[in-house]
Amino acid sequence: MTSNDVDAQATSTRRATAGASAEPRWLDTEQQQQWRAYLDGTVRFIEALGRDHEERSEVSLNEYELLVRLSESPDHTLRMSALADGLARSRSRVTHTVARMEARGLVRRSASTGDRRGVNCEMTTEGYRVLVASAPAHVAAVRRFMVDVLTPEQFRALGEAMAAVAEACKVDRES
Repeated sequence: MTSNDVDAQATSTRRATAGASAEPRWLDTEQQQQWRAYLDGTVRFIEALGRDHEERSEVSLNEYELLVRLSESPDHTLRMSALADGLARSRSRVTHTVARMEARGLVRRSASTGDRRGVNCEMTTEGYRVLVASAPAHVAAVRRFMVDVLTPEQFRALGEAMAAVAEACKVDRES
């Protein structure tokens, strides 16, 4: 699926919901089953990954994802607002997570160069060590609970579907 396809789907979704009447468009039986399967699978998958991180890692699943985002950015540094947007979490939630991680020496905050209002978050050497140490168990759990459970086609379709959902949610949030 291309970004144009995702944009077209998001536009279609906006139009469908913008013109919706007061009467709800109820899900049919199959849609209800698929929706509930999605909710059940998502909750169980996140819980399983979270438990795995608690047992095998020095960081929680949320902290791991934050470190991954920092590791993928230039100089292992991101502006706090960009970090929150990239993680799809509230700025206050990210601020609290960063404060806990900063106290453990995994990240540090500093004023953004050229903008006194901005704050950057930088991964420390210790944060990078913890990320590298946690990565093998994380990837093994993702494979065990998702990648190896699905066929390659299912996994690809899941990724494409969730990219479309994420885009629709971004568009809705921005409007």
